[in-house]
Amino acid sequence: MNRQLSQQEIDAVFENLEDRNTKTSAAQKGVRFDFRRLDRIAKSQLRAIHLLHDTFVRNLGSSLSAYLRSYLTVNLVSVEQLSYAEFLEGLPSPTCITSLGLKPYEGNAVLELNPSIIFPILEVLLGGNGKSPAVVQREITEIEQNLLDGLFRIILHDLKEAWKGVTTIDFNIEAMEKEPQLLQVLAPNEAVVAVGVEMRTGDCTGMMNMAMPAIVIKMMRQKFEQQWSVRRAESSESEQERMLHVLEGASVELDGRLEGASLTIEDFLSLQEGDLLEFDHPLERSLDCLVNGKLKFKGQVVSLAFKKAFRIE
Repeated sequence: MNRQLSQQEIDAVFENLEDRNTKTSAAQKGVRFDFRRLDRIAKSQLRAIHLLHDTFVRNLGSSLSAYLRSYLTVNLVSVEQLSYAEFLEGLPSPTCITSLGLKPYEGNAVLELNPSIIFPILEVLLGGNGKSPAVVQREITEIEQNLLDGLFRIILHDLKEAWKGVTTIDFNIEAMEKEPQLLQVLAPNEAVVAVGVEMRTGDCTGMMNMAMPAIVIKMMRQKFEQQWSVRRAESSESEQERMLHVLEGASVELDGRLEGASLTIEDFLSLQEGDLLEFDHPLERSLDCLVNGKLKFKGQVVSLAFKKAFRIE
């Protein structure tokens, strides 16, 4: 009982206490939750937006190629949820960024085109080939802004057509800036759905970025559900032909039925051999032909090669 502890034993005791405190603090450590980002939308709705913009970029590639008379490819790169501040941080400076109205909905969306694709498109519009790989890092001029009106008109038209399957939105340009930080149409912490689109002409590649307020898209949730329910209800002609081909070998039951008068249970129980029942059905009236118990045709009972047959009228 009077034995003294050595220095090594004392150090071992304190090491055990430190390990225990470390494990306790690690167990008590929680996961941070950002209460400023409550406008996040469901993954199913995000997938629907991805499919919607996938259709948009396919149509846009054809429209811009015809407008510029030069082959231009457009690919959907990403659809994700960010804060507006994070969206702006990912944009180059200077650039061409516009504020879009969303009538009849309140709020604004943002559309940005990188200088790396803006200047090749301007070169094509002015008669060049737009295939120069040189990157121009400067602000666009007022004259160049006017030249881009036709380009933005085509982009917004195809965007409106793509969204028409869900709801009608009238996209229109309300403001244009050259620095992303100057376009403060949304609060920095407000959640947005960011869409990244890659555009390529010749050896030049650039991005077109769009951002829509998540709260506006959440308001359309019921419209997205109606869109998918309508799509499930409708079927293409090829699908109908395929189903018909599968069902051709199935068998159904046909009944030629002569509907008679109603009869009470008392009269039914008193029926005997030799009694006559009146159907009260004129000879000129058509009979019913039922397919699997459902009325499909009208016709008459006829004789055919010593057998009874049903002639469809």
